[in-house]
Amino acid sequence: MPFIEEELRRRLAALMPESIEILDDSGQHIGHEGAKGGGGHYQLLLVSAQFHGVSLPARHRMVYDALGSMMKNEIHALSIKAYAPDEI
Repeated sequence: MPFIEEELRRRLAALMPESIEILDDSGQHIGHEGAKGGGGHYQLLLVSAQFHGVSLPARHRMVYDALGSMMKNEIHALSIKAYAPDEI
């Protein structure tokens, strides 16, 4: 699903990431109820200065807001690791 990963990167660019890693785990969830609807399973590692001083739940909300409608369609499950640069 290269298109999905490209679109993830495009939308997450709003958070000005210093680094971003996306792992598509969808193949491990074939037959899973969420996979039947076409939504993929992804792991995200995102480092951004915008996370400095921001709580973990707020960081996740920032990611969800950046991804918008993808969370209802292309993405069924998303594991997020979001760090400020000084936390790595």
